[in-house]
Amino acid sequence: MTAISLDDFLISLESAVGSSTETVSAADTPALCALLDETAVKLARDHAFRKALGCAEPSLWPLLRKLWQMLYRAHQSTAVGSSEENIESPQTTSITHNSTRVLIFSLSRFTRNVVAGVASNQSKAFANEGEIRGLIHLYTSWTFADDPEAVAIARMLTQALSNIITANDTLSRALWESYLDLPEDQVILIRLLSSTNGKLALPALMVINNCITGSHSRAQLILDKAVGIRLCILLLDKMEATYEAEEGTEEASAFDVGYSIFTHLVEAGVVFDMYGKLSMQDEIITPHQTVLLKLLDSYLQSNSIAPEDVGSMRLAEKLCPFFGQCFFGLSAYAQRAIGNALSSDPRQSGVDPHLAELDLMLPKVCEALVLVSQCVTALALFDEAQTNLHKLCVELRSDARMLDEDIVEFLRLLDRFLPRITFGRPAPGPTGLPQDKPPQTQSATGFTYLKRDLVRLLGTLAYACRPVQDRVRKCGGIEAVMNLCVVDERNPFLREHAIFALRNILHGNVENQAVVNEIRPSSEWGEDGMLRQDPTASVLK
Repeated sequence: MTAISLDDFLISLESAVGSSTETVSAADTPALCALLDETAVKLARDHAFRKALGCAEPSLWPLLRKLWQMLYRAHQSTAVGSSEENIESPQTTSITHNSTRVLIFSLSRFTRNVVAGVASNQSKAFANEGEIRGLIHLYTSWTFADDPEAVAIARMLTQALSNIITANDTLSRALWESYLDLPEDQVILIRLLSSTNGKLALPALMVINNCITGSHSRAQLILDKAVGIRLCILLLDKMEATYEAEEGTEEASAFDVGYSIFTHLVEAGVVFDMYGKLSMQDEIITPHQTVLLKLLDSYLQSNSIAPEDVGSMRLAEKLCPFFGQCFFGLSAYAQRAIGNALSSDPRQSGVDPHLAELDLMLPKVCEALVLVSQCVTALALFDEAQTNLHKLCVELRSDARMLDEDIVEFLRLLDRFLPRITFGRPAPGPTGLPQDKPPQTQSATGFTYLKRDLVRLLGTLAYACRPVQDRVRKCGGIEAVMNLCVVDERNPFLREHAIFALRNILHGNVENQAVVNEIRPSSEWGEDGMLRQDPTASVLK
C-alpha cells in the first residue's frame, strides 16, 4: 500500500468527520479506521511526520476533537446516565457495536502515536483527556471484566493518555492533581490497577510514573490525598504479585515500571510517611509495610546510594534513624512475645498450648526484622572514608539500650526459642544438654535467616569500633555469638557469619580476647577414643 501523504490524510479525515454532526455512520467507519490505522503506523516511525501533522493546515486538532466528542457522546447515556448495575450485557448495548469499538481502538492508537515526543501535539491532544478518561472508566467496569476486546480498548486508551503527558511537566501536573482530587470511584488509575486482568496494570503504572518523574512535589502529593494512599496500596500489591515474573514478560515490565515509581518515591523522601500511613490499628506490622521493606532492601542492595551524590547521602542519613525506629519497635514486640512463650504455663492457664505459646503475629514480625536488619547492614557497610553511615548505625539507640546490646539480648532469646536445626533435627542446647521442648514453632516461615542476619548486623557494627566491642563484652555478647558458631539449616551460613562477627568483636581488643581465652572445652577425647567431660572447664551458657 502506498504511504499516505499529509495532505491526503487531512482531506480524507475532513471528508469522514467534517460533515458528521452526531456520530460516524457504520458505513463510513471501516474506511475511517483504515485511514487512522495506516497513518498511525507512519506516525510511529517518523518523528518529523508527527511534527508536520501537528502544525499542518487545515488543522488536525479540531477534527480529532470532534471525533473524540462524538464517540464519547455515543457512550455517555450509558456511562453517565445509567448505573453499571443496569447494564445488561456487552452484547445488548449500543456501546458494544463492533464498528464503534474498532473506531475507538483506532482513534486511541492514532492519538497515542501522534503525540509521542512532540510537546505541542501533546498540549493540543490534552483537550481530549476528559473523553479518554470517561471511556476508560466505562471499559473498566465489571460488565466488561471478561471481555478481551474491552480490555484491549481500555489498554490502548490508557497508552494514549500516558503518551499525552510523557515528559511534559505542565500536563503531568495538571492531570495528577486533578486525578488525586477525584472521588475514588472515578479514578481510572484505581480501576485499572484493581482489574483482575494483568494487561491493564502496565499502562496504568506508566501513567503514574510519567506523573511523578522529575518532581518531588508531585510525588509528595500521593500521601496528601486519600486516593494517593489507595494507589500506593495497589502499587505494592502489583509489585508483590509480579516480583518473580519471568524476564521479558509483560508482568516483568510492570514490575520494572512499578520499581521506577517506587524509586522516585524513595528519592523524594516519601517512603517514611508512607510506612506510617500503611499501618493499621493494633497491628505491629502490616503486609503492605512488609512489602515496602522488601523494596527498600532491594533498593539498598542494588547500590542505589552513591557516596559522591549529596542528595543520595542525605537520603541514606534519613534512612538510618527510620530503620532504627523500625528495628527497636519490632524487636521489642518480638522479645516480649518470645519471653511470654518461653515462660507460659498452659497447664495453669487452661489455654490451648498452641495458642498460649506463640503470638500469631510473631512470624510476620520476625520476617520484617530480617528485612530491617539487612537494610541497616547495607547502610553500615558503606566505606567509612566516604560516609558517616557506619557511625550513624552504631549510634542507634532506644531509651538506654544501644542497637548492639538489643541484638545480643535478642540472640539469647532466639537461641532458647528456636533450636538450631542440624540434619533435620533440633540440635542440643548451648549447654550441650538436651533442650527442653521449645514452643510451637514448627513452621519456619518468618524465622528463616533471623539469627544469621542479626549476627551479621552485630559483626558489621563491631567492625573497627571499640565502643561496640566493649558493650558486647559487658552484656555477654561474646558468649552469645560463640554459641552461634554452628550449623543451622534454618539459617544458612550462620556459622560463617558468627565466626566473622566474633573476629570483628575480638580484633584489637585484649579484654575481649581474654574472655575467649578463659573458656575451655567442656570435654576432650581420651586415649581410648572416648569423649570425656572436663569438670574444670568453663562452659558457654
